[in-house]
Amino acid sequence: MSTSARDSAFLQEMGIGPLWTLRNAAGVGEQAHSDDLAQGAPEPAAMAVPPPAAVPTPAPVVMTAPPAVVAKAAPPVVSPGPVPATDSAWGEEPPAPPPTEDEIAAMDWVQLKNAIANCTRCGLCKGGRKPVYGNGAQQATWLVAAGASTASDEKERQPVSGEPGKLLVNMLAAVDLARESNVYVTNLIKCRPTSANGGDRAPSAGEALACRPYLDRELALSGASMVLTLGQIAANALQGKPLQEALAGSRGQVHEIAGVRLVATLHPGELLRRGADKALAWADLCLAREHDDRRA
Repeated sequence: MSTSARDSAFLQEMGIGPLWTLRNAAGVGEQAHSDDLAQGAPEPAAMAVPPPAAVPTPAPVVMTAPPAVVAKAAPPVVSPGPVPATDSAWGEEPPAPPPTEDEIAAMDWVQLKNAIANCTRCGLCKGGRKPVYGNGAQQATWLVAAGASTASDEKERQPVSGEPGKLLVNMLAAVDLARESNVYVTNLIKCRPTSANGGDRAPSAGEALACRPYLDRELALSGASMVLTLGQIAANALQGKPLQEALAGSRGQVHEIAGVRLVATLHPGELLRRGADKALAWADLCLAREHDDRRA
């Protein structure tokens, strides 16, 4: 709202002022001023309004940036390596599949020993059992096969060990053979079968069948022309008979396996218990020597 000079003077007398007018109302104010002068109104100079008191300029507000947040470096991402297949929550690697009969039949001596060491063809390999490898001449005239590994064999790490082994040395010497030069000695069943109390036990038919390919390969690699079996287990297993069949049914005859002649006799351990049977063993040795083409 515009204010006349008269109103301004009245307000000045009351100590109220100054009055501010809009810039676009300047023309109106000038016209009103001319009218007042024409009517004898006092000059505005007499009613000069003192300038307003200086208002202190506020200090400038300095806006500071918030402290920079230093981001921690993320740990390097490590790509996990391949996780091996396991057969249990303990991270144990599953055993390799057992070799097939065809694979065993193509092995050399080193491969055969390694296959026996890692064999899982039957349950005898469990429980920390250590197989007993055959030994003697790898190029042999005779292959001597006993039944299953015994506690003595496992301890001495060779088949037909201890006192029975000493007697076997004498038996072979009687027909001019030696374990070190021309005879290869092995057990049909490489790992020792044990009973519930940890003693030796007779092997099962399945255990004998599982180990049979190893002996067949030993026979082929050795080139032996005669197989002499010691005891009931070896004689029956190699001929495909029930393991419990009496040895008497095999003694005194010449058999054949894989194109090689076979003669069965008593185990030296039995001869130590029944000395009178040594005469039977001597007859068997003579039969084997007679039918060995290399020894005839």
